[in-house]
Amino acid sequence: MAVILPDMVEFIPMVVAFIVLAIILGKFGWPKFNDMLEKREATIAESLRKSEEARAESERVLAEYQKELAEAKAQAAKIVADAKQMGETLKADLSAQAQQEAAAIVEKARAAIEVEKRAALAELQGSIADISVDVASRLVGTDLSDDEHRKIIERYVNEAGSFDAN
Repeated sequence: MAVILPDMVEFIPMVVAFIVLAIILGKFGWPKFNDMLEKREATIAESLRKSEEARAESERVLAEYQKELAEAKAQAAKIVADAKQMGETLKADLSAQAQQEAAAIVEKARAAIEVEKRAALAELQGSIADISVDVASRLVGTDLSDDEHRKIIERYVNEAGSFDAN
């Protein structure tokens, strides 16, 4: 049993040393240890509070960013729609302008054709008049004067009518 129970000569000083050490630690060590634990608890609580504030701020910033992103998407869609509308309008304007220019070109061509037609008819009438005078002079056997030629031609044109198809 001597192995289990300590020797009293050693036991009493150890108990006295333990009690003195417990009193010293209780008086000086435990308050410092308790202060250190309270500071650590306060630091952790402050860190949790700051972490919660940072989380709330990041959620607010994320919501703001998502709102701005949605507005940017809407604005981009509006710009694309406006550009598309402007393109359609420009296309319609260019098409109308091209049609007007084509109509003007066709009208100018018709006017030029009409002028050429009238010139050709006048030339044809002159040729017919010359041929008619030549045929008449051969039939009559004498040359006619310019005044006589004109009278015959005018009478022929009045009797036969104009070559103008209008």
